[in-house]
Amino acid sequence: MVPFAPEGYPFVLVPAVAGIVAWVFGYHPVAWLCWLAMLACVAFFRDPARHADAAPEVVLAPADGKVLKVCAAPAALAGRGLPQQVSIFMSPANVHVNRAPVSGTVREVRHTPGANFPAFRDKASELNEHSFVLIEGDHGTVAYKQIAGSLARRVVCDLAPGQRVERGSRVGIIKFGSRVDLFLPASASVEVAPGRTTRAGVTPVARFAAENRR
Repeated sequence: MVPFAPEGYPFVLVPAVAGIVAWVFGYHPVAWLCWLAMLACVAFFRDPARHADAAPEVVLAPADGKVLKVCAAPAALAGRGLPQQVSIFMSPANVHVNRAPVSGTVREVRHTPGANFPAFRDKASELNEHSFVLIEGDHGTVAYKQIAGSLARRVVCDLAPGQRVERGSRVGIIKFGSRVDLFLPASASVEVAPGRTTRAGVTPVARFAAENRR
């Protein structure tokens, strides 16, 4: 059985029960549609086990998807020592469980309500609903944003300030598509380019410089 994210249970149980009711009352086509929706939700909320053998100084992808862009971070984050940005776009077909890019201590968690522009648009990072997390890593500090999109209406972050997190561990989910922006210090060497496919907790996206290693 494919591992399943618990956030998906309501989305699976509702169409499953609705399908049973429709079948009992003779609405067989409706029942089949409900069960197809149930199977689609099972696929969407899958949560496969992940493991990486990358060196400790490597920053792993926080999300499955495709690298949308590698660019300069917004001025506010650049001013906090995180001038590099890697954006990963998740389609509805991707696994949507997010994973910690580094091991370290969570220093900041902030949720910001907002709009639901398509996640691939530049303004989505600032204007859409998002969750911001800053991690003081064992080899350097990073941050990331879980960003809602036009289909994604709920961002779930499982972390709290002061919590210890291990690289590759499950840290949340974005329901029904969207994007994750990863912010890195200037000393980190980015190892991906736009168009690269990533797997959360597996794909190396950056590497800390030797002088940053503790």
